[in-house]
Amino acid sequence: MSRKMVAGNWKMNTTPAEGRALAQAIIEHANPTVPIIFGVPAIQLLSIQDIALEAAHFHVAAQNMHEQDSGAYTGEISAPMLADAGIEYVILGHSERREYYGENDELIGKKVLNALKHGIKPIYCCGEKLPVREIGQQEEVVGQQLKTALFELDADQFSKVTIAYEPVWAIGTGKTASPEQAQAMHAYLRGLINENYGSKVADQTTILYGGSVKPVNASDLFSQPDVDGGLVGGASLKAEDFAAIIAAV
Repeated sequence: MSRKMVAGNWKMNTTPAEGRALAQAIIEHANPTVPIIFGVPAIQLLSIQDIALEAAHFHVAAQNMHEQDSGAYTGEISAPMLADAGIEYVILGHSERREYYGENDELIGKKVLNALKHGIKPIYCCGEKLPVREIGQQEEVVGQQLKTALFELDADQFSKVTIAYEPVWAIGTGKTASPEQAQAMHAYLRGLINENYGSKVADQTTILYGGSVKPVNASDLFSQPDVDGGLVGGASLKAEDFAAIIAAV
């Protein structure tokens, strides 16, 4: 089973019309053989889903969801809503959700569990800030994120989760972890998964790198044995750039 995948996180960018044009242009430029995920604003989930369904290997992800199925949570979107719309993936725990909205791994773990309950595959984001990297504590910090959010899952549940390692100091800054830095963290995380769930689950877990992935560095990053693809931000908003990153995987 291939672990390869490329996901694009559009964040709060593109109008519905711009999003449709972008998705169509990416599909025209790319010829993927692995899953490609469009992580789109909530208002575009249905329209981009319609486009993705017409193309092989393309799928849609919500950028967030609530941990409860329903209730008085104005402005939120729930797992049952996503499931009924046929949305297959959801991005959870992105550093911007942690930083700007106070999300922690206890909460993110509840979201992961609820997504799985409704048949939605989580893309779980983890990563360290620059001061943590500077004192060499990145493995302890990121490892604890995984343990808190995910390691209460059983093996079958965990096998449906994609990990996205995003060093916070490299998101939108133009800085990128070197291929060797990315590989070291990905290998460490796969080792943790092996310790907790065994080699079969660890060998099948997709671990993406996110942090200023561009066409110029994608091949070097993706050539690392434990880097299975990318969660791409800014470059996913440019059809030719995203297609080049897809080609690199």
